[in-house]
Amino acid sequence: MDTLCFCVAPNPPCPSEVEKNAMTRPWIHALVLLVLARGGTLAAQPAPGPKSEEALKLFLDCNFCDLDFFRREIPYVNYVRDRRDADLHLLITTRRTGAVTEFQLTFVGRRTRAGIADTLIYASSRTDTQDEQRAGLARTIKMGLMPYLAGTPLADRIRIVFTPRETGRPTAARPEDDPWNFWVFRLRGGGNLNGEETTKRYGINGSFSANRTTEDWKITLVVRGNYNESRFDLNDSTTFVNTTHSYGASGLLVRSISDHWSIGGRLAASSSTFLNQDLKLRAAPGIEFNIFPYDQSSSRQLTVQYNIGINRVNYEQETIFNRTEETIFDQSLSVALNFVQPWGRSNVSLVGTTFLDDLDRNRLDLFGSVNIRFFRGLSFNIFGNVSRIRDQVFLPKGGASDEEILLRRRQLQTGFRYFTSLGFTYTFGSIFNNVVNPRFDSGGGGEIRFF
Repeated sequence: MDTLCFCVAPNPPCPSEVEKNAMTRPWIHALVLLVLARGGTLAAQPAPGPKSEEALKLFLDCNFCDLDFFRREIPYVNYVRDRRDADLHLLITTRRTGAVTEFQLTFVGRRTRAGIADTLIYASSRTDTQDEQRAGLARTIKMGLMPYLAGTPLADRIRIVFTPRETGRPTAARPEDDPWNFWVFRLRGGGNLNGEETTKRYGINGSFSANRTTEDWKITLVVRGNYNESRFDLNDSTTFVNTTHSYGASGLLVRSISDHWSIGGRLAASSSTFLNQDLKLRAAPGIEFNIFPYDQSSSRQLTVQYNIGINRVNYEQETIFNRTEETIFDQSLSVALNFVQPWGRSNVSLVGTTFLDDLDRNRLDLFGSVNIRFFRGLSFNIFGNVSRIRDQVFLPKGGASDEEILLRRRQLQTGFRYFTSLGFTYTFGSIFNNVVNPRFDSGGGGEIRFF
């Protein structure tokens, strides 16, 4: 395929595809290193330490990136720990679009480069390995850095090499060339087994998903299952056995109407010992409006969604309302705000649900997470959710036994639920963060552990 290669002297020119393939053979690689080492020069220079003040100062804002890899691949910038020290702020965000994961790279110039901004998109296939994904990101970062490096003393040492594509090879797959018609499938499975002299536990889980995403349609199908069993040998020589399961299948169909509107619906079937549901069937059509255009979803979203649902439920045990089965109609309204900006990240949503025939049976859920950089080196983060619960019609009539309460085998009656966590990080010292040194990363003996 066509390739642009960016190199910085005194490194050698970018290798050709033939050279790259040859270097992947271990014995050839070892021989080349030996010959070059005896000649006093290595073809690939190690990543240097802190650069001079003349180098571009880059703040890489990415909470999932392999920073060590980028520091090795792009050693001709100064990596700094705080955006206030940077000449360039690079913010990387992601979103899934069917068969690919889309990375949005936002370059924001600062200080003498204020006002220079750009956005690049890199799409990685869901089948790419982590190494292929980070290599693609590195290539995209290099391209985005060029306008900012052009005004530095390094500009005279940058060479751009173009490698023509192979004759007759297409530059990109076209929709009509896709034998899967944009469908992506994923199969997962797993299990666990652990025990001691008086306790034994095991569990199995699995899932299958199918997804098709285009500009006009979004289709998602999921089948999942989870089974767990625990055995406890008690003091009276008896054995207590606890089993739990949850199974389900769901489907989502969404039609894009415009840059701001979409309609869709969900179908679901599930079974859960925790929720006293032998079988639950649900259908819920809905409509959604996004204040911002959907193509800005990787950096900001403000959505309002309304759904009406019909539920048919068969219970394992008779409920506190003397029901073994029933049909429930409900409605829900949700508002969600998501921001990923240079100052930090936020994700807040409020969901209200009521029964159509009885508004007193309702539920209100508030979720939120915020990460804010207050000033140099200091960031604050908080996550939490709180729920006001008035819709537990599925609770078994006899209540829960002591064993079920201790083992959390069943949902207990409650009027509210909450969870929160918060913390802060303060970093000070050298502004540079260039050196890669992985020694002793794997831990080992001699460490002190606090329980």
